Amino acid sequence: ENYSAEDKYKIWMRHRYNDCVDGLAELMGHDSFQVKELALCTLMKFVELEAQYPLIKVEWKGSLTFPCELLKVVVDGLLPIDEDASLLISRFQEYMEYDDIRYFVIKAVTESIGQVMQKTKERPLPFYQQNVFSLIAPINMPNKESDMVKFMVKQDNREELKVSKLQAHKQAFEKMWLSFLKHKLPTGLYKKVLVILHDSILPYMNEPTLMIDFLTVAYGIGGAISLLALNGLFILIHQHNLEYPDFYKKLYSLLDPSIYHVKYRARFFHLADLFLSSSHLPAYLVAAFIKRLSRLALTAPPEALLMVIPFICNLFRRHPACKVLVHRPHGPEDMSEDPYIMEEEEPSRSRALESSLWEIQSLQNHYHPDVAKAAAVLNQSLSEIEDDLSGLLELSASELFDKEVKKKAVDVPLEFEQIRGLFGKKNDIFAEHFSL
Repeated sequence: ENYSAEDKYKIWMRHRYNDCVDGLAELMGHDSFQVKELALCTLMKFVELEAQYPLIKVEWKGSLTFPCELLKVVVDGLLPIDEDASLLISRFQEYMEYDDIRYFVIKAVTESIGQVMQKTKERPLPFYQQNVFSLIAPINMPNKESDMVKFMVKQDNREELKVSKLQAHKQAFEKMWLSFLKHKLPTGLYKKVLVILHDSILPYMNEPTLMIDFLTVAYGIGGAISLLALNGLFILIHQHNLEYPDFYKKLYSLLDPSIYHVKYRARFFHLADLFLSSSHLPAYLVAAFIKRLSRLALTAPPEALLMVIPFICNLFRRHPACKVLVHRPHGPEDMSEDPYIMEEEEPSRSRALESSLWEIQSLQNHYHPDVAKAAAVLNQSLSEIEDDLSGLLELSASELFDKEVKKKAVDVPLEFEQIRGLFGKKNDIFAEHFSL
């Protein structure tokens, strides 16, 4: 070995530096948050310095000198498998403002998912997947190339490098999300992903329709998650011309008694209103939705009824062909039974258009005066202007009660017969034996 003393010293120093990096990587898993944070910030300082003073010789002008390997060490430290690292990840977010750091973090995360998730045999890893989500959900993608001006490392010949190209960022971003979402997620995470899907993920993908597999799996989970998945599919259908034949059948199948009682009721009806806003929908389909909502309304609480009755009125305004449900030439008394088939999953075979809206008529005798008044609107001809549902979607039972309590009585009875006995009738046999 013919190394000079200086070369030997350099080699020794390089080994010490590598040991130091290994030690800091280990400390990112320390019990104390302060230690973790210091290790993270020191490693990021190393990333910055290595980028400015590369440890490898630049082979040709314009070649990339970014320390990807070192950044991968940091990313792996941010994504432990057995604990929640959200606090440390939030500390790391400031570095994600740099366009080059963000680009290489996206690539490192994709690599990490591939290495970690392939061993799980389709079982979710709740901590790891939650950590990945905490890291990638807040990513602020640039909208246009001219926005990309904040780089931690000043490369000489940036034009030739992918780091400065928006297309390359989008490709990396899309690949990362698809690799994250192709594995089965813990149930709670589906909801979190679907809530940010339309704002933070779809607009920055080159091929948004690739999300169809994920949305189909999410739809199969049921409840709020199914509805949010339909929202994603709706965006793909409208904005990206996706062909999805069973969309309305799937929405129809989500209508069950729970929709009036669950805490995400407001979101459900907001989205259902959006999905049914097109005036090109066939009358049989809208009539099936009207009938099913009305039938389920028979067991709904008053605050939900005050929202769904105007909702149904809006559907009549958009689709006048459905008005036969209310104004049938031969009234409902001619029907010995309702031809509508509640159990039928296919809206076209439910025979809704042959039916009448006796359910809303029976709500005109509801114990809550506001509900009875709202249901009576269908007896008159509807105005052209749609009802604004925004104030009614979030209506709660306690708000209804407060409103009733504050009402001032207008008609006061001037005479009344004092109640005697249990049932208040004159000469009641009970009154002789029981007194109140």
